[in-house]
Amino acid sequence: MKILVAITGASGALYAQRLLDNLDSRAHEIHVVMSNYAPQVIAEELPGGLRLPAGVRTHNVKSMNAPFASGSNPPDAMVVIPCTMGTMGRIAHGYSEDVLLRAADVVLKERKKLILVPRETPFSLVHVKNMELLLLAGAVILPANPGFYANPKTIQDVVDTVVARVLDHLGVANQLAPRWNEEKE
Repeated sequence: MKILVAITGASGALYAQRLLDNLDSRAHEIHVVMSNYAPQVIAEELPGGLRLPAGVRTHNVKSMNAPFASGSNPPDAMVVIPCTMGTMGRIAHGYSEDVLLRAADVVLKERKKLILVPRETPFSLVHVKNMELLLLAGAVILPANPGFYANPKTIQDVVDTVVARVLDHLGVANQLAPRWNEEKE
């Protein structure tokens, strides 16, 4: 699969890191694009910076030369993790001022998988209406709402409950988090 991971300036950079940690760049073609503000949030939340696995290609958000900027070469799936409400609103309304937003537009119009992982709370009516538009257009809204039934012990365990669901929606097998009522071996 060709997978585009988009990282915006919402708090929750660890979600993006754990997703990248669990995507095999030997099995999938992985691209990363970051919004203008994402690097500042990453600097605050990931003291060692974002670790990109070998083989992952990065793209400048202002360059429209990325392969996924055209419907003739869309990714199979795009994950915006974490996704700001501003980014979500611009995607919902087809505002494509940079390659991140253009790629989301391409993914929707080509009927590929778009997964948006908002971390904002609470939601306003504007947020909910934007989510409604995106759901109607075929996007998956997967809020960063972790599960606690497996009694996570670390922040990474908590984050992994959300990342496991993202991987499930991508169709990527994973063992990141226990499944509900899973039989113990």
